[in-house]
Amino acid sequence: MKSIHSIRSLFLLVAILFSLVFASNTFAENIPTLEQRIAQLESAAKPASAVNSGDNTWLLVSSALVLMMTAPGLVLFYGGLVRSKNVLSTMMHSLILMAVVSVLWMVFGYSMAFGEGNAFFGSPAQYFMLQGVGGSPNTDYAPTVPHTSFMLFQMMFAIITPALISGAVAERIKFSAYLLFTVLWVTIVYFPLCHMVWGKGGLFNWALGGKIPLLDFAGGTVVHVSSGVAALVAARVLGKRMGYPREPMVPHNVVLSLIGTGLLWVGWFGFNAGSALSGGELATSAFAATHFSAVGAALSWAALEWLLKGKPSVLGLASGMVAGLATITPASGFVTIPAAFAIGLCGGAACYFAVTKLKSALGYDDSLDVFGVHGVGSAFGLLLVGFLANPAVNSLLSTTFKTGGATVSLAGGMAQFKNQVIGVLVTAAFSSIVTFIILKLINVTIGLRVTPEEEHSGLDLTQHGESAYND
Repeated sequence: MKSIHSIRSLFLLVAILFSLVFASNTFAENIPTLEQRIAQLESAAKPASAVNSGDNTWLLVSSALVLMMTAPGLVLFYGGLVRSKNVLSTMMHSLILMAVVSVLWMVFGYSMAFGEGNAFFGSPAQYFMLQGVGGSPNTDYAPTVPHTSFMLFQMMFAIITPALISGAVAERIKFSAYLLFTVLWVTIVYFPLCHMVWGKGGLFNWALGGKIPLLDFAGGTVVHVSSGVAALVAARVLGKRMGYPREPMVPHNVVLSLIGTGLLWVGWFGFNAGSALSGGELATSAFAATHFSAVGAALSWAALEWLLKGKPSVLGLASGMVAGLATITPASGFVTIPAAFAIGLCGGAACYFAVTKLKSALGYDDSLDVFGVHGVGSAFGLLLVGFLANPAVNSLLSTTFKTGGATVSLAGGMAQFKNQVIGVLVTAAFSSIVTFIILKLINVTIGLRVTPEEEHSGLDLTQHGESAYND
């Protein structure tokens, strides 16, 4: 028995010793090394990420909505408005820019627009090939979202702007000439204008060191006035389509255009409300302003058409909707809902008369009324926001712009209206002069227009070797 107890005691002693050794090893493993403790201290010293997941989600959704405005929105809207022999070529004008402009934006465009430079353009080298554009926010522009998200959102604007111009030259421009024009125009006109209005230190950037405070929330000058004026110049330089205006050139499929209109309206919420760069109250206000302006313009256009022509057309209603969206773009983040509705009512009427009366009086062939809707509409909105900008909607209007060390309010009034006039005139002059020079250079090198035979056959077959509809 004694031996049995001795054996048990021995086993118990071994078990206790083993447990102590295991516990000591485990405890030693849990003690952080010096390197680990230093790493923990450094991690604790780092500030929490400034990225707000809600803001980032909204900006990424808005980026997708703005891209949707080009395809399928503008693709269908423009495609339905031309004759059947030119539908694919017209759609191609928008589709190809999703690729071409994206490459330009990646290589040097984003850097020219949002890099630091002078009052007119940023350094093409700062973000060359998007170096330095990553997951951390760029606090100058959007402090709560990754820099890459901001870059992507702005890229969608760069894509759709030259696509708008294509509506003025549809059914007669050579595809090669159109591509060359786009590359030159976005480089010389769009990127610098983008920097002047939205880039740090840009001439018109009232929030980041600009000298002339222009209120342009989502692209009235940068997108619509610049493209609208360029469209007018392009229509003049190219000349009229064969048979215009003697022969009827009615849209081949209004249904496609109406579907495109709906997609443009939905996408425009990303265009304007996304420009708040966050998911807060300002985004909601811009969203509401966008909707009610489109409503007002649609009603005023349809009412005028009914009154003056006896019948309100479906295409007229759609045109009024797009006019209202273009008109409110620069004002969307600065005005109340009633003011936005009033802007839409006035903008719809102004665009209606530009398309029906001004176009006829001046005798130009802007195939899809880019100037009359986008150019005139946004210029009208830019001027009206000069009187209607309300600090109750956007408090930055009364707290941000400084001159001579003093804070100057940008609320609506004659002083701000003058700034808006300067912005519109500079944009129109810059875009028109450079557009004219580019087109003339292209015309003397590779030529702008297709031959009369090619135009008669249609650009789908002669430029792309395919047809939208096979009999």
